[in-house]
Parts: sequence; structure tokens; C-alpha cells
Amino acid sequence: MKIRNFSIIAHIDHGKSTLADRLLEITGAVSSRDIKAQTLDTMDIERERGITIKAQTARLKYKAKDGEEYILNLIDTPGHVDFSYEVSRSLSACEGVLLIVDAAQGIEAQTLANVHLALEHDLVIIPVINKIDLPSADVGGVAQQIEDIIGIPVDEVLPISAKTGVGVPDILEAIVERIPEPARNISLPPRGLIVDSWYDQYRGVVALIRMMDGVLEHKQNIKFMATGAEYTIDEIGVFTPKETPVNKLEAGEAGFITASIRNIEDAKIGDTVTLAKGGAKEALPGFKEVKPMVFSGLYPTDSDDYEQLRDALAKLRLNDSSFVYEPENSMALGFGFRCGFLGLLHMGIIRERLEREFDLALISTAPTVIYRVTLTNGEVVEVDNPADLPGPGDRLSVAEPMIETTIITPDEYTGAVMTLARERRGLQKKMEYITPERVSLIFHLPLNEVVLDFYDRLKSITRGYASMDYELSGYREANLVKLDLLINGQAVDTLSTIVHKEKSQAVGMELASRMKELIPRQMFEVAIQAAVGSKVISRTTIKALRKNVLAKCYGGDITRKRKLLEKQKKGKKRMKTVGKVEIPQEAFLAMLRTDK
Repeated sequence: MKIRNFSIIAHIDHGKSTLADRLLEITGAVSSRDIKAQTLDTMDIERERGITIKAQTARLKYKAKDGEEYILNLIDTPGHVDFSYEVSRSLSACEGVLLIVDAAQGIEAQTLANVHLALEHDLVIIPVINKIDLPSADVGGVAQQIEDIIGIPVDEVLPISAKTGVGVPDILEAIVERIPEPARNISLPPRGLIVDSWYDQYRGVVALIRMMDGVLEHKQNIKFMATGAEYTIDEIGVFTPKETPVNKLEAGEAGFITASIRNIEDAKIGDTVTLAKGGAKEALPGFKEVKPMVFSGLYPTDSDDYEQLRDALAKLRLNDSSFVYEPENSMALGFGFRCGFLGLLHMGIIRERLEREFDLALISTAPTVIYRVTLTNGEVVEVDNPADLPGPGDRLSVAEPMIETTIITPDEYTGAVMTLARERRGLQKKMEYITPERVSLIFHLPLNEVVLDFYDRLKSITRGYASMDYELSGYREANLVKLDLLINGQAVDTLSTIVHKEKSQAVGMELASRMKELIPRQMFEVAIQAAVGSKVISRTTIKALRKNVLAKCYGGDITRKRKLLEKQKKGKKRMKTVGKVEIPQEAFLAMLRTDK
């Protein structure tokens, strides 16, 4: 039987999961009675947000018009930039892709990013225009965009409606005709690419693999080449999309294996599986460790929940090897964990899963990135927590991660987007018109200027019409300083942040004024200061609550009143030296909210 391996790539909400549903339905992999929206999206969050987070596969059987029977392996991909490494692994397992573009919205930033990934892997691209049933659909205009920007002729574009099923059978024929059959050399030592892995509490780690060479069979001893771990295969099978056991996986096929693996670290995404004895000598290219880009502290609002949070993080880590954490302690928030994420969406999803699946209430500190600090002795260290930044006397320079950002926006918002990028210390690299009404802008931006609210601001100033994609482009030295917030001279470690020196005063003033609104008035005066090192750059004061000590004076000499006021002043001064400002939990929640 002939095999075709393909992925579906698209910008978020362009209909990728809906098309996958139609393909499953038309090929009979899932009956119309059992079909539900987003069949391959298995998590509740995926369904609610309409995004794909984890890669999935489905083996479809299709009888083409030429009378031949084909096995079509659909290897689904996540759509968001945070999961681009998973996308690249899925593409490595294919010979072709379906590129879906919304007929009403046209080419977006992530569409271009995914096209570049597909071209890097030398894949056949089948362009598909979806949602042609919408009243605002511009099929001709979008097809022309695809030809102008990507270079695929208009007559190769397939117009469909994944929702109604119009044109979907043409896609199956195009897959059979245009995508080449995988190289199937079953005589070579087996090599399988791990596209994804997750933890099953009964069977251990389940590894989703695409066989590149040779054959893997039940009960064989296997080795993971990046980690050197060896196991015996317990179970081997394919997704149809239900798990279906098979005796072997041959070159060109995609399926899953289990081997009682209890440590997900042993089966890393992108690694190569081969035989423990007489296996391949060389791993498949492209494996790299997935490194977190954004770090944030997670603390339970109730300190009694610390153990529960630790257990929850350990369980979540089994299903997501790109997520890392380590314990940390804060004077203000108590015991918690410093967590590393692939990006802001990844951070939001992890936090939401912790709160939902494990019934936890959490505080997350403002996200930070990894800085490279060159010390006076020439050593280079990586710092992801502002509290760990060495003092000015101990460091020579600080370098921050830079990204190349592609923003596609309607022409009328170009000025506003440029202004926003300049505010965030961005450098414009390129500007070109995709159509007379749509502009593609490429900026060089510091990642720490983007992680907090850049995307929200971009959506706000463009009324939701702009789209954005980015990729890391190295490090650049900058004049960065650590900004501390002091309450009555005591630094609040959790609210420390690393900012550019030119912005330190404005950020300090904003932090101090926000904190002033959040701390309740005390019986003594409370000074709130923002400081860089020992230099205070902003200060505000919460006035003391005062008892009216003159109420009992019905006249008399002014010296009596002054004497009472002086007595009160001394009492306030004494109280300030021993008084402790209790910052309420609500104040931390408001200061540290990353979604505002």
C-alpha cells in the first residue's frame, strides 16, 4: 500500500482543526456520528481557545480516483509561535504540507513563518484557501497574495470550505498526486524520529515516532540516541485516530511505541530511536534541547498549598518536557517555584492547567527573559531572575536576547505600529506592501520589551487586525539596570525588575504610584521608593492616619496645641522605626498580574 505523510500548517483560527475533522470524516477514520469539533485537540484548553498545543497524528485510508489504496499519515502541528520547535519536528516527519489561508483574512505573520519552516525542510506545499462560504471571502485576491508572496501559481490553489466540506475531496487527490512517497529503505538499521512524547500513568512515556529507515518490531530492545537510555518495546501501534496495535512500524510509517519508560527526559522530542544492539550509528539531524525563553515565579496564594503545587508541577512536567521549574523563596510571597516557559502563551496555558486540573490559586511574578552577564573576571553567566543580577562593581556588561519580529497590519495602522515598536526600542529592518492595503513590517526588538504586553498593545492599536510572529536572533549588549522597589527602606525582592537605564525613571515612577494606591494607610507615614542601586530615582509617600489630638482644646494658648502636636509627631516617628508595613496579598496580585 502506498504512503503519503503530510502536515497542516496555518495561522491561528484559519480552520486547521476543522479541516482535520473533515479529512477524518471523509476517509471514514471517524464516523459522522462520533465526529466532534476539533477531534485531534484532546485538551479542554485547546477546544476552548481554538488552538492546537500538542502535535497529534491520524492514519487515514483513502482509495484514490486512480483505484489505488493509500495510507495518509496526518501529522498535526501546533499553530502558535511558542511551539515552533514542535512544528519543525512535525515537518521533519513529512514530505508535504497543506498551507491553509483564511479567504477573508489573507496571509498572516504566522502563515509566512510556517511557510519558511516548510521550505527549510524542502517540503511540497499545497496551498488551500479556506472559508470560501463567508460573505467577506476574497478567493481571487487571496490566491493572488499566495502567488505574489509565496510564489505558488494561482492555478495550484485549492478553494474549500472545511466547515461545509466543499472542495475537501480535491485536497485528498492533491495529497496523493503532489506529495511524493517517502523513501522506504527497510533493509537499513531502524531510525525513528520522535515527533512528540507524553506520559501515561499506566504505561509510562508514549513516544510518537515517524520511521525514517528500517523496521521496529514488538519486544525489540531499543535505544534513544541523544540520552543513551535503553528499553524493550511493550506496545507498538498507530492512531486511526484511536490507538490501534500493530506488530511493526516500517520506514515511511508514523505510529507510537511504549516501553515502560518512567522518565520523560529519556524520550525527548526530536531524538532518534534505534536498536540497542546493531542499531544505527548516526542520529537523524535537527535534534536540539528545547530551552525556555521566558521565566516567571509561581507562588500559591495560600502557603499551605506549597506541597500540592510541587506535586502538580511534577505531574505537568511529565506531559510537557519544554517546561522547567526549580524551588525559590521570596521574603514577600514565601515558598514557590521559578518556572521556565517557551513563551507567553505557553506560560498562560501552564498556569491555567495548574489552576484548573489541580484546583490551585496562584500568583505569578512578572515574566523575565535570560540575560547574559559578563563578570569582571571574564566569566559569562546567564541570569533569569532580577534578584540574581550581579552588582555594577561585579559585572562588565549585560546582553539581552533580541528577536526579529514580523508584523502584518492594514496600511492605515502602519504609523501606530512603528510608534509602538520605537517605544519598545525596536529598529525597523524592512517594510513591504503585500497588497495595496496590507503591509509587512520587520523589526529588531529586545525580547524583554515584548514579553509583557506588546501583543495586547499591538492588537489594541490595530483593532485586532494585525498579526505577529517572531524568532530569536541572538544577544545584544545594552545599558540595563536592576530596579528595586523599597517600602520604608526595605526592598521587596519579588517586585525587582531589569530595565533599560533610559526607561528606569518612568518605570520606577509608575511602580511607586501603583503601589501607593494598593497599600492601605498606616498609623505612620510610609515611604515608597524606586531605586537603581543606592540611588533613589522616584519617591512617593502614603500619609499617616492621624487622630485629632486637638479635639480636647477649646481655645487657650497656641503653645498647648503645639505641645500636643509635637507629642504626636514624636509618637509617629517612634512608631515608624518599629512599625512594619504589611503589604496585603491583593497588592501583590495587582502588581504582578501579567494579564493586565
